[in-house]
Amino acid sequence: MSDKLVLVSHPLCPYVQRAAISLSEKGVPFERVDIDLAAKPDWFKAISPLGKVPLLRVRQRGGEASIFESAVILEFLEETETNPLHPADPYDRARHRAWIEFGSAILDAIGRFYSAATEAGFLAESAALSSMFGRLETELANSNGPWFAGPRFSLVDAVHGPVFRYLDAFDRIGDFGILRDKPRIQAWRQALGARPSIRNAIAPDYPQRLDAFLRAKGSYLSSLIGRSDVAGASVLARSA
Repeated sequence: MSDKLVLVSHPLCPYVQRAAISLSEKGVPFERVDIDLAAKPDWFKAISPLGKVPLLRVRQRGGEASIFESAVILEFLEETETNPLHPADPYDRARHRAWIEFGSAILDAIGRFYSAATEAGFLAESAALSSMFGRLETELANSNGPWFAGPRFSLVDAVHGPVFRYLDAFDRIGDFGILRDKPRIQAWRQALGARPSIRNAIAPDYPQRLDAFLRAKGSYLSSLIGRSDVAGASVLARSA
């Protein structure tokens, strides 16, 4: 495919990262343009019916098409580019698509976790998230690793790479036991974190941006970050 591809993005969006990972795995050159979702430019609003990222602008033969929704973008890339990330077998492909949807459900659960306003709500969301990862732990028993389907990297892996970035941020705040007693998940997480396409799907300042985002939520997790800051400052004062 010789089209020029422009990925319209936001620095923190995990759904954008999915598209960037897929493009990287396929070796497809693309331009990435970040926008401010709090002040969406008029050109973006004109071509994005849902007003969300990612949006893939496909420029070809003097014209342009805009493809929105991450799942649709991933399927479009599967249909138009080489190096497929879906399995060839229809049953396996359907199974992978289902677990991609499960990855989206995990992102929704993560959003509820970091947005919970009370300790009770936070603990309930933590338990729910742990349970979801427990389902994945069971599913990974069918794989010999290092990836979801064994030795071949797939779109399921591309989708879950951004998921674990949130866990990295949560681990810097405290041990919430979300992945406790889940060795397959932990091994998968480590392999995904070392994959170049996943590492390069974010800017170097992503951890700082995510930290600022979590602090600004005004949630129970935000309060834990504040307590961690106070505890850290106290330790530094005692050691000075």
